[in-house]
Amino acid sequence: MKRLYVVLSMLMAASMILTACGGSAAAPAVCKTDASGCAVFSAGQSIVIGMGAPMTGDNAAFGQDISQAAKLAVSDAGQFQGFSFSLDAEDDGGTAEGGAAVANKFVANPAVVAIAGHIFSGATAAAIPIYEKAAIPMMSPSATNPKLTTTGSKVFNRDVFTDAAQGKFAAAYLYNKLGVKDLAIMHDGQAYGQGLAQVVKDQFTALGGNVVAFTAITPGQSDYSAPLADIASKKPQALFYGGYTAEAVVVINQMKAAGLTGVTFFGDDGTFGQDFLDRTAANGEGAYSTSLIPAASDAKTKFDAAYLAAYGQPAGKLSPYSWTAYDSVAVLIKAVESVAVVSGGKLYIPRAALVSAVRATSNYVGLSGTIGCDATGECSASGPVFNVDKGGKWVPAQ
Repeated sequence: MKRLYVVLSMLMAASMILTACGGSAAAPAVCKTDASGCAVFSAGQSIVIGMGAPMTGDNAAFGQDISQAAKLAVSDAGQFQGFSFSLDAEDDGGTAEGGAAVANKFVANPAVVAIAGHIFSGATAAAIPIYEKAAIPMMSPSATNPKLTTTGSKVFNRDVFTDAAQGKFAAAYLYNKLGVKDLAIMHDGQAYGQGLAQVVKDQFTALGGNVVAFTAITPGQSDYSAPLADIASKKPQALFYGGYTAEAVVVINQMKAAGLTGVTFFGDDGTFGQDFLDRTAANGEGAYSTSLIPAASDAKTKFDAAYLAAYGQPAGKLSPYSWTAYDSVAVLIKAVESVAVVSGGKLYIPRAALVSAVRATSNYVGLSGTIGCDATGECSASGPVFNVDKGGKWVPAQ
């Protein structure tokens, strides 16, 4: 009798373990053959799409905008076979340390199946190896550092143009369109800002231009007058800045006092948004920035109206990533639906199969254009749009 009790207890324990791992009798065969097993959802549980973004601090506008657009994508997706989706946007501060911390939090949650992010390149680079081990696919709407798709990662993808494209077009615009021959370059020393600045330097030089300064600043400071004065002594016609709004605002507000009156400020997509306009006021007049505002379409018109109704401000006001953010979540949800299986009242999502499904995205017509991923995870077919500050508003540059 005692032996029978022990055997029954062992069988019950084994059953509990199998159920927790998606290996119950009701689990589909794919969960046994998938290299990374299945995420399992019971009735009433939500399928979670994670997002790592700066939700507080000087660059919170990016996280606010991108998460808001992502929530609209979740809402529009509705339910799949009776199961709903949800977005979990965690504050990673836009830093490598924060990116790793948020990634570890997400992989510890079995309900998280995909990541719409991370948002900043430095945080993304730190998070990729963590998601790689857990077989959780990513689709970043804004991490543009070219190196992110050169590591051989199977999980990282993005639906935004790279800094290689942005830098090339920015250098050409400065040299050919604005007639700049002597260019100063300043960057924040981080993965995104410095990487982009280097591309601009290389491309501008290749065109025949002269880079008179290539200067790094320390993020988070309130006074950049010393490096700006040094740059002023080199007499540039324009100043290209690689980095984010917080530091760009300080730079542009101190340019005149440093002797850079009449020098054109040319920012990147990290400086685009209403926050830049509000904080630079008259000092920002004539400044350039990059965005990826997509071409007009019925879908974009519908989204723009929904965004305005939901949040009381237009899409693209806080950051240039409203549309790619929506698309990143929509693509991930479509991939989930393509591999998910319902059995015995539960939903099973094979993780390795989902990683492959995201990378196999092809001819998906989104708000930002047609999305299709190559073998490295580059999924965007669109390029940058340049804008200029006129009277406190961003307008398309000529």
